[in-house]
Amino acid sequence: MCETKIEVSGLRKRFGETLALDGLSFTVLPGGVTGFVGPNGAGKSTTMRVILGLDAADEGSATIGGTPYASLRHPLRRVGSLLDAGALQPGRTARSHLLWLARSQGLPVGRVDSVIELVGLGAVARRKAGGFSLGMRQRLGIAAAMLGDPRVLIMDEPFNGMDPEGIIWMRGFLAALAAERRTILVSSHLMGELQDIADHVVVIGRGRVLADAGVDELIARASGDEIVVRTPAPIEAMTVLQGAGATATLIEGDALQVSGLEARHMVEVLGEAQVPFSEVTARRATLEDAYLQLTGGEAEFRAGSDRGARP
Repeated sequence: MCETKIEVSGLRKRFGETLALDGLSFTVLPGGVTGFVGPNGAGKSTTMRVILGLDAADEGSATIGGTPYASLRHPLRRVGSLLDAGALQPGRTARSHLLWLARSQGLPVGRVDSVIELVGLGAVARRKAGGFSLGMRQRLGIAAAMLGDPRVLIMDEPFNGMDPEGIIWMRGFLAALAAERRTILVSSHLMGELQDIADHVVVIGRGRVLADAGVDELIARASGDEIVVRTPAPIEAMTVLQGAGATATLIEGDALQVSGLEARHMVEVLGEAQVPFSEVTARRATLEDAYLQLTGGEAEFRAGSDRGARP
């Protein structure tokens, strides 16, 4: 058995009348970043808390290398986590906060200084953490997660509060960890960031898995067979393409969105009809497009119409 595999199997969890997890199952393997996404209230945080032994499931199991987190010896040496960057004593310095964690796990003092430098907090290590910005608290939380040099990392919204420099750093940091064949589970609402760093994505809604696939596969599914055609004669092009069996919609003054024909066939049809065109391009969706297609009816909280709203 892979010693760093995260395996979630049949998780069910209810809070009063609310069913937070409804038979959730997925696996996270080493060597890449697995994105964990879903609308607010989908069950992401609850799932992470169950994996880390902070909440107990009503049914099912969550293990790391086949072992529940609560049964791990020196868990910080096996699993690093960032769930709440604000979970610290504001009166302690960053270094003192990490020293306290290191001593609780029998880790050497030298490791504290190493992770402080790793996350770029060397200049503020002796400042009280209560005065840190959210981005700095995120870096401190990542330092805490890395204290035991774990092979498994679980992070909830690690980009939250990061400035552009911090986001760039975080991308490189996660990529480097994945290259070391660590097992990495990252929850985020920033689809653009996940598209750049994740290899695999688990999408959930209302406590159920909606998709469990590679990023490229999800994007390919969302892209479908749609093609953008740019032409100075859009109405004529639309008529010709529809006559050939395509579905064509005007999306801009000189652009059509077309489906139902291969690009090569479209070029032939337009050429034979002597309709001029400047571009025939397959539309490539984004991870955000794929996400929205999958979660369209799963959001627990949804903005309504502003009709009748009062200022």
